[in-house]
Amino acid sequence: MINVNKIYERRFGKDAVFRQKMYSVLCSKFFQKYISKNATVLDVAAGYCEFINNIQAKHKIALDINPDIRKFADKSVKIILAPSTDMSKIYSNTIDNVFISNFFEHITKEDIIKTLNEIHRVLKKGGKLMILQPNIRYSYNDYWMFFDHITPLDDRSLCEVLELTNFKIVESRPKFLPYSTKSKLPKSIILLRIYLKLPILQRIMGKQAFVVAQK
Repeated sequence: MINVNKIYERRFGKDAVFRQKMYSVLCSKFFQKYISKNATVLDVAAGYCEFINNIQAKHKIALDINPDIRKFADKSVKIILAPSTDMSKIYSNTIDNVFISNFFEHITKEDIIKTLNEIHRVLKKGGKLMILQPNIRYSYNDYWMFFDHITPLDDRSLCEVLELTNFKIVESRPKFLPYSTKSKLPKSIILLRIYLKLPILQRIMGKQAFVVAQK
């Protein structure tokens, strides 16, 4: 079995500084509007903690199986080392917002369902799940460029499994961000700010879906 840390380092190590800056903009200019600053937020498969470090919230939790998460999480972030299918260290009905980015393609359909059931359990009534996910409808040429991708999803199948696990779809954007920082697009924070302000660019270049679902 390939070490998770080895995968993360090879894939994201060289982009780590840029990704922190990128998520600083994404959180302040886009994701923050979905999250109250008094909220309790859970980042599932938090990785290098780009989202959870940059989002503003009263309580912040990062869940991942990689122990190296301790190196990346800010002091304000509570760390839970566990798979997404077992959130037993989190009480039921205690989380306001859950965020997942680029994760479901790495696990089986069975584990996606188990993960969603756990998220549904820990969310408060009315709590929201935010998912940023490669959309195979628009990223099929590059979807399999990563060895550990095993489950293809598009915005429609993602919404279907959410509804089957008792979530209500609040918002679905089939095209939001480009597919990956590994693309040929220039890595520019200025261009990212412009991109977020121009939905027409998202409709042209977006290859990741963004879905918000509610318990």
